[in-house]
Amino acid sequence: MMMWSNFFMQEEDRRRREAASRRRAQGQHQLTPEREGKIKLGLLLSAVGATLAVLAVGTEFWVELNTYKTNGSAICEAAHMGLWKMCTKRLWQSDVPAGRDTCGPAELPGEANCTYFKFFTTGENARIFQRTTKKEVNLAAAVIAVLGLAVMALGCLCVIMVLSKGAEFLLRVGAVCFGLSGEGLLLLVSLEVFRHSVQALVRRVSPEPPPAPALTYEYSWSLGCGVGASLVLLLGGGCFLLLTLPPWPWGSLCPKQGHRAA
Repeated sequence: MMMWSNFFMQEEDRRRREAASRRRAQGQHQLTPEREGKIKLGLLLSAVGATLAVLAVGTEFWVELNTYKTNGSAICEAAHMGLWKMCTKRLWQSDVPAGRDTCGPAELPGEANCTYFKFFTTGENARIFQRTTKKEVNLAAAVIAVLGLAVMALGCLCVIMVLSKGAEFLLRVGAVCFGLSGEGLLLLVSLEVFRHSVQALVRRVSPEPPPAPALTYEYSWSLGCGVGASLVLLLGGGCFLLLTLPPWPWGSLCPKQGHRAA
């Protein structure tokens, strides 16, 4: 009986030690309330940037193409386009602001015809106002933007894992993902590639009749959302990166009140 009693006591002690070690390990991975609050604030900032990024990539108001108003006609033509599709519109000149020489803005009510770019399916270039798109540049801008969204989603997943599982080593990975996606940097690259595609479109005039009308272009609110998303995501990535730095450099620059009093 003594032997069985000692055996059960040893087994119970072993289980208690294992439970205590597990609790200690879990306590080491738990975030302090102050640090958790900072991470949540950074995640909120990044969520705002992610929302702007999805809105920019998903809408087609990146650039507006405007023809000049013609005398003697009650209708003028304008268009707007994004990464995926373009919309041509026939507007009433009476709706166009009086001091404006060109047709637009594209948000005015009118007869619209929206089509997705064929180079995503059949590989054909699109034609707008007797001008031809440069599909390689347009495709590059779209692919870079989608890649930026994927990296941004990976960054969000890493930060969520930090908050739910306490895996703080993923915080640095999330910071790099947000900074790289910037949709910091990738989205900015996509914006620059798209700008080159617009300039190429304006220059590529078709020699076939009828003659191509004179055009002006202006960037619209979707592109503004993309720029804003890039800046916000870069800021969010920088905040996460600061949280991964060791505290001692900041402690030496900002000593506590008690140390100054001593």
